Amino acid sequence: MKARYRAVLALLAGLAIGAGSAFYLSVPAAAATNGDSSAAKSIDGLPLDELRTFVEVMQRVKQDYVKPVSDKELLDNAIRGMLTGLDPHSAYLDAKSFRQLQIDTTGQFGGLGIVVGTENGYLKVVSPIDGTPAQRAGIKTGDMIIRINGTSVRDMNLDQAVQMMRGKPGTTVKLDIVRPGAQKPMSLTLKREIIRVDSVRSHMLEPGFAYVRITSFQSSTTASLHKALRKLVKDNKGPLKGIVLDLRNNPGGVLNAAVGVSDTFLSKGLIVYTKGRIADSDLRYTAHPGDMLKGAPIVVLVNGGTASAAEIVSGALQDNHRAIIVGTPTFGKGSVQTILPLSRDTAVKITTALYFTPNGTSIQAEGIKPNIVVDPLQVGKANNGGVGMLREADLSGHLNNPDGTPKAGANDQSNGDPSLAQRDFQLYEALTVLKSLAFTQQKAAAAG
Repeated sequence: MKARYRAVLALLAGLAIGAGSAFYLSVPAAAATNGDSSAAKSIDGLPLDELRTFVEVMQRVKQDYVKPVSDKELLDNAIRGMLTGLDPHSAYLDAKSFRQLQIDTTGQFGGLGIVVGTENGYLKVVSPIDGTPAQRAGIKTGDMIIRINGTSVRDMNLDQAVQMMRGKPGTTVKLDIVRPGAQKPMSLTLKREIIRVDSVRSHMLEPGFAYVRITSFQSSTTASLHKALRKLVKDNKGPLKGIVLDLRNNPGGVLNAAVGVSDTFLSKGLIVYTKGRIADSDLRYTAHPGDMLKGAPIVVLVNGGTASAAEIVSGALQDNHRAIIVGTPTFGKGSVQTILPLSRDTAVKITTALYFTPNGTSIQAEGIKPNIVVDPLQVGKANNGGVGMLREADLSGHLNNPDGTPKAGANDQSNGDPSLAQRDFQLYEALTVLKSLAFTQQKAAAAG
């Protein structure tokens, strides 16, 4: 093992000075020592021929490329290519990507508290977040941001504009805003604060029946869900008859959050288990006693944008017969990624395991099949949660499903609030199913 590390260090030393001399010089010596020509091809499993090729290509690029390229840029690109060639979810996280991942998983960042989109080349305010600098400064939905710190945002990349507004809490940002109906732009100087984005939203649909939406799985999601459920019970002035759990277009997130959300509604049973090449990748998660809904029925809404951690929750509740899944087949991301920090600012995100639902099913490139298939109805009927919506199986280089046996879904026709049907047909159908489940449960309790 020590010999292998010395060989690796020799290679890195050669790359650091922009030449392969330290690496090349070690090969003949090792071959002569062992008296074995195979040593020229491999030392302790290191593919020397391929490493020679790598160093040679790097040297050719440094010498002949049309403009100078630094060693760091070449090596970063090499690492990035090594990982992206494995599967669509493994990646090299540079400082910017690593910082963004931390924001996504914690749900907090230094910023102004504005949800923005693009329109006609400018930033349009979708909504200010309550209790943030943007809301207190009077920024309103529909405002157009035309300059950030004096720089025009005309045709600027949305991510770039968002990054300009984010930053260290306590620092200031100047926004030039055009408000519909106003005669001239106005300038606002806002001080950045820690912005916390809650991944759970909820409200009552009808007396006894609640709606809970989880937009992503962050480290705080389970606690936010518990808080939302307690408020719903208080607003209802008594126990809930059932909830619709909306996981549509939820891209996933932290595995532990998915386990926590599942455990919220389960009193016993397996939630999910993972399998990988190394022992540390083989994990099992089981539910603890206590169901916050006390057995009240659950309908989970899913579509082609329901992925990863959201599929873990869907599979756990479906396999444990705790919920009915309504909607269209989910994305089909059945792999687990581990974040391995390389330094303070960079990390490697690498696929280390596949996860399996309690029944032992891998949903990799297959997805969760709803118990009741309901397509969204707008002007016309769309399949699989939207025209052209991508799923895991459509991604280049996706991992194949180890068993991948599709499960049949069923169609359901039902009645409900017509206005809700016009706004959100899938939610309308889910509420109707939920009412049927609650009625059946109530009737069975009365009979028993």
